[in-house]
Amino acid sequence: MAIIAQDMREVDVVITHRLESGVPLVGQVSRYIISAGGKRLRPALLLLMCGTLGYTGAQRFNLAAVVEFIHTSTLLHDDVVDDSSMRRGNPTANETFGNPASVLVGDFLYSRCFQMMVDAQNMRIMEVLAEATNVIAEGEVMQLMNMHNAALDEAGYLHVIRSKTAKLFEASARVGAILANASPDIEAACADYGQALGTAFQIIDDVLDYTGDVAVMGKNLGDDLREGKTTLPLIAAMQRGTASERELIQSAIETGKLELIDQVVAIVQATGALDVARQAAADEARRAIAAAELLPDNAHRQCLIQLAAQLLDRQS
Repeated sequence: MAIIAQDMREVDVVITHRLESGVPLVGQVSRYIISAGGKRLRPALLLLMCGTLGYTGAQRFNLAAVVEFIHTSTLLHDDVVDDSSMRRGNPTANETFGNPASVLVGDFLYSRCFQMMVDAQNMRIMEVLAEATNVIAEGEVMQLMNMHNAALDEAGYLHVIRSKTAKLFEASARVGAILANASPDIEAACADYGQALGTAFQIIDDVLDYTGDVAVMGKNLGDDLREGKTTLPLIAAMQRGTASERELIQSAIETGKLELIDQVVAIVQATGALDVARQAAADEARRAIAAAELLPDNAHRQCLIQLAAQLLDRQS
């Protein structure tokens, strides 16, 4: 990401300025979750697309901050819904400030995004980001409806993660293309790249819930199971396991009993389910690379290709 390091610093300036509020708690909670770190992949993706397509205007910093704010607001709300206590190795905002503050500051970040989107004076960008925000919310509701649903299949799982996670990656990439006045074909390639990258990112995230190191991941292992999320590793394990193994996983999903986590992990590993999930992520990464290869050949494009390739090695 060195190629966009200075751009990211400019985005941080915008973020700091836009977090200012006359209500002290708003700024306190916002700064707490923003300063907790994170990969900043969504703003980075927008900046990389702008670099690939030759756009150097200042709006890229404003809109990169917008996508980071949209992402941050979803994290605030997600942690309340999921009753999560740890994110990025630190107590979650709801653990620190309480649920009401987290929900309301999430709302503040959403509304601040609306103000910032207007600054771009581009109805197409507003349309893309408004649609993305709506699809993300729908994806979160779909996930809620499928909590403790052991019957969710791979198609249903992919529909959820492409809505709640990949959609903002897709929108970030598409906005970069729109800023650069790219042709419809190039814009579509950028969007395809973002969707594929976001899908692979979430699949690997779901794999790490059964293989990761708590200290490296910065979240509790088994959180997905406790929350009753039927993710691809579990779906693959149920498809490949014995009847008794399938029944145990179904019971774990339906009850959220963490005392079953060791048995579930053993089944997931023994059935090769993690390899199935990693292969699905690899397929998405290859789809992202194929889309990136349709873009102008330069250093920024090479970074996009490397980002997709290295995603499969992530540990947190």
